[in-house]
Amino acid sequence: MKPFAHFVVLISLCFGSDVAHAQTAKTKTVKKTFTYKTVGDLDIKLDLHRPDDDKIRPVAVSIHGGALMNGGRGGMGRTQRELLKEGYCVVSIDYRLAPETKLPEIIADVEDAFRWIHANGRGKLKGDTSNLVVLGGSAGGHLTLSTGFLIKPRPAVLIAFWGYGDLVGPWYSEPSPHPRHQGKKMSAAEAAKIEAGPPIANAADRKGDGGAYYQRCRQLGIWPNKVSEFDPKTEPEKFYPYMAVKNVDKNYPPTLMIHGTLDTDVPYEQSVMMAAEFKKHGVPYKLISVQNGEHGLGGADKNEIEAAYQQVLPFIKKHRGD
Repeated sequence: MKPFAHFVVLISLCFGSDVAHAQTAKTKTVKKTFTYKTVGDLDIKLDLHRPDDDKIRPVAVSIHGGALMNGGRGGMGRTQRELLKEGYCVVSIDYRLAPETKLPEIIADVEDAFRWIHANGRGKLKGDTSNLVVLGGSAGGHLTLSTGFLIKPRPAVLIAFWGYGDLVGPWYSEPSPHPRHQGKKMSAAEAAKIEAGPPIANAADRKGDGGAYYQRCRQLGIWPNKVSEFDPKTEPEKFYPYMAVKNVDKNYPPTLMIHGTLDTDVPYEQSVMMAAEFKKHGVPYKLISVQNGEHGLGGADKNEIEAAYQQVLPFIKKHRGD
């Protein structure tokens, strides 16, 4: 995979499960866009995808990836499409992006999105928000894991694809040796222009190359600082309120994780760390390790990939009590 192709495809690589029932699959669906929050003159939006009826349906919230710097709410990946066929309302959210906006405000947007979803569940969404499913890949997986301790009421089930619960480890706070992060170079002057830009809630609205900016951050080991303005080495504790690996407790939602063992963007060990915390606190979980999978599972055996994805919907059904 070319460097940063995952920014384009991450949301399309969140996979699903068995083929939906034929009757449900034939149901016409609709898409509606809502503004859930306005900051200054910036509207922050979410998309609702649902069967074209007024029936109250279960709700799944999709959080896009892109290193907290790129991406947007557009696109319906395999898992989202399968949930839609199963009769879910699927809500895909935007949130303000770094470096123009910093981590506390990014998390505040995610929290506000869930407040809006709960407040408008049976009204605008025609959805039952009492047992939410949350899913996302990469940075969307990080934010998905974060909802497990930040969002109240807590979601019923989390699905994290190649996500992470740590923000200060050497994988992010030291220069990356991996070729995937060396494809583009950006000067300090070009980076400063992006940093000084207006807030955006979708990478399509940014003037400048967000992918190259992310690569610069990985090349220099400065990603944690650029998303937060905190120093991960001298003040790591300032990151802890935003790190799932530091905030698992016995009430954390059941969580399924899928991760490639050869991931050079988000190390496989990130999911192993989360699994250890889940086991420690007695949280129901499943870690599906896809051998030889890179970020997004590229390079792994297709049959093993398919077998991993097919476990997603049964896990959701089991822990939602469907």
